[in-house]
Amino acid sequence: MSLARFSRLLATLALVSGGTALAQHRQLQSYQSDGTTQQERDAMRSRPKYNVNEYGKDIKIKKDPIPWRAIGLAVIAFSIAAPFAWRTYKRTTKEMAETNVFGVQRADAGEADPE
Repeated sequence: MSLARFSRLLATLALVSGGTALAQHRQLQSYQSDGTTQQERDAMRSRPKYNVNEYGKDIKIKKDPIPWRAIGLAVIAFSIAAPFAWRTYKRTTKEMAETNVFGVQRADAGEADPE
């Protein structure tokens, strides 16, 4: 048996077995064999299959408390670090303003060049 025929046979068997697996389905409930009346059948059809509303009644939603200690610790840490950060920011901006920036000539640099 050649490889091409074997691969075709394998593909055919896979499709047939997949088709039979998909063809199996659940049998629907028959209302004809029961001794029920039309009103009982309508009531059974209108009733939900699964009662999903009852599930939510048993479960209590756990509410986590607000982590006040963590919030307080963060506020304390920021209040301690803020003055140092502000002072460092001001010092850095002052140093950057004093340095030579692209296209800007400093006054004392012009005096040092003898032209």
